[in-house]
Amino acid sequence: MTEAPQLLNRSRSFGGNVEFYQHRSQSCNGEMRFSIYRPPQAESQAVPVLYFLSGLTCTEENFMVKAGAQQFAAKAGLMLVAPDTSPRNSGISGEEDDWDFGTGAGFYVDATQEPWKRNYQMYSYVTQELPALLADHFPIQPDRQGITGHSMGGHGALICAFKNPDRYRSVSAFAPIVAPMQCLWGQKAFRNYLGEDPSSWKEYDASELIQTVQWQRPILIDQGTADNFLEKQLMPDRFQEACAKAGQSLTLRMQDGYDHSYYFIASFIEDHIRHHAAALKS
Repeated sequence: MTEAPQLLNRSRSFGGNVEFYQHRSQSCNGEMRFSIYRPPQAESQAVPVLYFLSGLTCTEENFMVKAGAQQFAAKAGLMLVAPDTSPRNSGISGEEDDWDFGTGAGFYVDATQEPWKRNYQMYSYVTQELPALLADHFPIQPDRQGITGHSMGGHGALICAFKNPDRYRSVSAFAPIVAPMQCLWGQKAFRNYLGEDPSSWKEYDASELIQTVQWQRPILIDQGTADNFLEKQLMPDRFQEACAKAGQSLTLRMQDGYDHSYYFIASFIEDHIRHHAAALKS
């Protein structure tokens, strides 16, 4: 049994509760935070769980505060879980220097390089440690898990699902970084966290993974056409091509006039909740 996390704050919302927690993480070797939305159904029974992985510079708060997902999760009977995006205050020199690397930018990988590998184990944290803690202390159905995310977190959602098809029943993403090996954000993170050898990067690149794994379930991606990062960082066409080569079904919706913000996420979060509910409650 894992140690119970510490409740920091609770607010009533759509018949359920938004709750914020912190706990000591073994994976990340320090304090980590996460938030949940506990739907009203969880008062009397265990419910499926949907993870939301946030993007660069975000914390465990952004999604819960800005996305407007609680009302739809309450109707669907899903528990929402939003972890922080990186370890914090680890004492690593340079951790706070850049907005797109280090604090707030864990990229959901397990770092293999010094000095990052002692703390930056976000892949293990998201796929193993956090689900185990939730299973021990919250009314979830561990065999009914879905995962989604935004930007860096969309990248994280895709790779976590593809690498663990036995763990996740559903996946979706908002404006994900789908080809990190080919964009500056991904190259910077991978070079520092994983080393100079690009062959080690492939296991964290959705466009590479989809050609070697057996996901064989629907993938939903929404992408705004007015997103400033569309062409140079996000590159959804690269993932679309990779899925076509692999024979993987993909619903890629290019949403006219939408940017990279949470206004975009809030506009389509209901569709994503329904997408996951259909898979998690079937």
